[in-house]
Amino acid sequence: MAEAFFPEFFKCFFIALGVMLGGSFIGGLASFITGKPPLTEIYQISSSLRIWAIIASIGGTFDTLYSFEKGFLDGDTKTLFKQFLFILSAMGGAQTAALIISWFTQEHISS
Repeated sequence: MAEAFFPEFFKCFFIALGVMLGGSFIGGLASFITGKPPLTEIYQISSSLRIWAIIASIGGTFDTLYSFEKGFLDGDTKTLFKQFLFILSAMGGAQTAALIISWFTQEHISS
């Protein structure tokens, strides 16, 4: 049974946010243990983790590609639009997490 739109929409946002924050901060802990600068590593990990957070939050690419195929070939524009909004929500969650990490690490400030 398919979930309602808004719970799935918010779930995509917060899964992407959680993957980015959790993965970056746990990676920063690992860099601290190995003697690397944690804040720099957190910032670098977050930039490379962004696409994976989006993919994880929408549940993998195959379901999304199937929904796009169904939308284009069967003329089901409602499903196509919903999948587009889910991807947009996941991108928003990843961008929000990247902004929080940028604020936390202050790596964007040049000295």
